[in-house]
Amino acid sequence: MSDVLNRIGDKWSVMVVGILGRNGILRFNELKRLINGVSQRMLTLTLRNLERDGLVTRTIYPEVPPRVEYSLTELGKTLQGPIAELWDWSAENHHAIIEARAIYDSRENAVAAEQSRKIAYARG
Repeated sequence: MSDVLNRIGDKWSVMVVGILGRNGILRFNELKRLINGVSQRMLTLTLRNLERDGLVTRTIYPEVPPRVEYSLTELGKTLQGPIAELWDWSAENHHAIIEARAIYDSRENAVAAEQSRKIAYARG
């Protein structure tokens, strides 16, 4: 099970499945534009792995230049519910998580500063 959870649980796979679930059929550059921060290489690898796992289908049209479109398979569509819930949870709790990070970072920085002062004092 861990290999499946690793695939569907990684950041970019969640984003691709979520975006395709909300938008339907998309071309590569449309996906890339909608997924903030993904590199071309990482999107290519993610799409290839999702296709290999049967979650995404890739359709190539014999045009010049070739047109390639991506969409969720029937199996991929079964992930829409869980990913939509995760997406909604993330949106609802984003502010609280940012606040928690700030509190944690402030506390850790204070501890690090105190340790630096102790080391400097010990070296005297």
